[in-house]
Amino acid sequence: MEKIPVYFMPGLAASPSIFERIQLPEDQFEMIFLEWEIPLDNDSLSDYAQRIARKITKPNPVLVGVSFGGILVQEMAQFVDARKVIIISSVRCNTQFPRRMKVTKALHAYKLVPNNLVDKIEKLAKWSSNKTVKERMELYDRFLSVRDDRYLQWAIRNVVLWDRSEIDEKVVHIHGDADEIFPIRYIKNCHVVPGGTHIMILNRFRWINEHLPKIILDEI
Repeated sequence: MEKIPVYFMPGLAASPSIFERIQLPEDQFEMIFLEWEIPLDNDSLSDYAQRIARKITKPNPVLVGVSFGGILVQEMAQFVDARKVIIISSVRCNTQFPRRMKVTKALHAYKLVPNNLVDKIEKLAKWSSNKTVKERMELYDRFLSVRDDRYLQWAIRNVVLWDRSEIDEKVVHIHGDADEIFPIRYIKNCHVVPGGTHIMILNRFRWINEHLPKIILDEI
């Protein structure tokens, strides 16, 4: 049987290593991992998505994106004849953004993203006395692969300014009921992961490993 190619796009600035605990049956699926690139000057999200979409070389693929990667694969789907688009810990349109992100957009606060943001994360991870904050920052630092300030500012701006206002009902959504970045009260019609936070790709991987193959094959 020919394997189904499944392309994985990590979250904002993250490396493909965030998928290290995800396993799909090898006799049915081929897992392929995409990586972030530094955007070109004046890159729109659509321009960037088209460029990353050129890396999709297998026919009839499944696209899986986490967080900002989920937004990106939806944009990539304009340039790829995908079998299925699946987003995890993400949103299907900008009306699902929490209030704070809408305020950030209205006030143009995304323009205030500091330079050397990664250095600040590293210092917070090193010096924070709050155990939860320290563990989360150390986790971010471990999986952060793109440390270029231009990329980070571009990515944050393009999350906040994402202009998709209507849901594509063909996009499959997997979301945790404890997601602190995109609270589930703003989300509708999704596969709910009990206890899943925004980083559930790492700590709720057993649920994903059990259910993702069935979702790809339309068995649930």
